[in-house]
Amino acid sequence: GPLSERRLMDVRLGELPAWLATRDISPQGLLGGVQKAWSSYYDKYINVKRGGPAGISLLLAGYCLLSYGWNYQHISKSSFLASV
Repeated sequence: GPLSERRLMDVRLGELPAWLATRDISPQGLLGGVQKAWSSYYDKYINVKRGGPAGISLLLAGYCLLSYGWNYQHISKSSFLASV
C-alpha cells in the first residue's frame, strides 16, 4: 500500500525518512498516535477475549516465586539451625 498508510514495523530502513515526513507531528497528531498505540496494546494484552486457567496459574506461580524470594534468608537460616 501507500507509504503513508504503512505501520512503522512495515517500513524499510531506506523508506524511513519519507515515512516520517508523512506523519503528523503536531501535538494533536502525537496524542492521536499515543491513543492508537495504547488502544492496540490494551486490546492485545489486557482486554483478552479468550481467557483460561493459564493466566491464573501464571499469576499463582509468580506469587510463589516472589514469596519464596522474599523469605529465602529466613528459610535458609531456619533450615541451617534445624540441621545443626
